[in-house]
Amino acid sequence: MDMVGSSFNSDELAAQALAGGGPRGDGIENQITDQHRHFFAQLPYLFVGVTDAAGWPIATLLTGARGFVQSPQASSLRIAAQPHSDDPAEQAFAPEREIGILGIDLATRRRNRANGRIVTRDPGGIQVAVNQSFGNCPQYIQRRIVSSGPIDAAGGAPGAMKAFTHLDGAARSLIERADTFFVASRSRDGSGSAHGADISHRGGRPGFIRVDDDALTIPDFRGNRYFNTLGNFIAEPRASLLFVDFETGDLLQLQGIAQVNWHAAADFTGAERLWTFQATRGWRRSAAATLRWQFVDYSRVTAATGVWH
Repeated sequence: MDMVGSSFNSDELAAQALAGGGPRGDGIENQITDQHRHFFAQLPYLFVGVTDAAGWPIATLLTGARGFVQSPQASSLRIAAQPHSDDPAEQAFAPEREIGILGIDLATRRRNRANGRIVTRDPGGIQVAVNQSFGNCPQYIQRRIVSSGPIDAAGGAPGAMKAFTHLDGAARSLIERADTFFVASRSRDGSGSAHGADISHRGGRPGFIRVDDDALTIPDFRGNRYFNTLGNFIAEPRASLLFVDFETGDLLQLQGIAQVNWHAAADFTGAERLWTFQATRGWRRSAAATLRWQFVDYSRVTAATGVWH
């Protein structure tokens, strides 16, 4: 049972206890503040986690002209975009499906989350009923500015999608040089605003993800102590990772099983614990993003973290 009046589900509370304590308070609202509504409307890209028909989370990226995301009222978002037909998340954008939304401006290191359910989907996009909305701190976000787009200005049409069940050399290379990725998860089934899909950001220095065959080992750095993602892993270890090659627009989407080592004495600078992700399937989509980004600098806290040797 979730605590009465809590913004967290039982697994998030359990994760906070395992980690030695949660936040002193929370800024989680059941609707979008006016400030966040304005923020979403300024974005040309959005990171999304949805749930497929089998209950698996799948992370993806949506793009559009600034203003393609609107909040007609504080309890809803209208996203005027559709996933591409070769996006493995495409069929998961269906009414009544759970959805986690991360609005992030890499240029300013600002990010806001909104979780809820898809109400409708039509040729113009999707309508989302929002259950939770909250801001996140700017830690571990590497600054990047949009350097080009749309696709015809960024160097050609998208290439073919490649599906696979084991990480190949190209997938490992993208992961090993990544300083940013996104993780989609979902809670155990339950009612209430604290249940559903979620997507969050992770950042570190290139080399902060260790790759052993199809297994990734990832340090968990100190954050807001909400433990939305790691809490979800307690009851629902199925997860999805999204890696973006910000220079080429290539997207790597993975599904797999996550497990947290809460008591790891991680010999890794800045890490409080480790978690692993065993990839079971994936998709590489060349030039799938319609934007390109230019790197500016690492977050100050990112620069103080370690890498695998």
